[in-house]
Amino acid sequence: MFIQTESTPNPATLKFLPGQTVLEIGTADFPDAAAAEKSPLARRIFAAGGVTGVFFGSDFVTVTKADDVEWQHIKPQILGAIMEHFQSGAAVMEGEAKAAGGHAEHSGADADIVRQIKELLDTRVRPAVAQDGGDITFHGFDRGVVYLHMQGACAGCPSSTLTLKMGIENLLRHYIPEVLEVRPVAA
Repeated sequence: MFIQTESTPNPATLKFLPGQTVLEIGTADFPDAAAAEKSPLARRIFAAGGVTGVFFGSDFVTVTKADDVEWQHIKPQILGAIMEHFQSGAAVMEGEAKAAGGHAEHSGADADIVRQIKELLDTRVRPAVAQDGGDITFHGFDRGVVYLHMQGACAGCPSSTLTLKMGIENLLRHYIPEVLEVRPVAA
């Protein structure tokens, strides 16, 4: 098994490509070791030490390291943990754990605007963000403000504010005049 790695715009996050499906549907975000309870793969990666976050996409795993740890010190352990997991045949997620990858539900007067926002996010934004090892999900729309949650490599990335403001906000405002601003939300 050969696992490729790619850098991301976030220097604290690396993207690992195991060459096979990680999640069939959606994404899964583990912002700390406690959140990894339902994932044997995430638990193995956190056990490597120096890891502060794990994120699963359809065919990739992004890992965020602690600031005081160098990649050359923990990358071999992370590669080993991913390889051991896939060779063991164990499930990536256990029990009733469902992959996220969706958006918050929204109804009411703004339902049509929200549908348009979600469609643009799914077709234009999320595929591009996934290439960088992350994801962005819709959290709400209120009085012209779109609230988005950044995950994986996007969470804590130095360029995430620029991505939100210059990229996503401009795209949404261009296609949907009711959108005035985009703001990030924490998990």
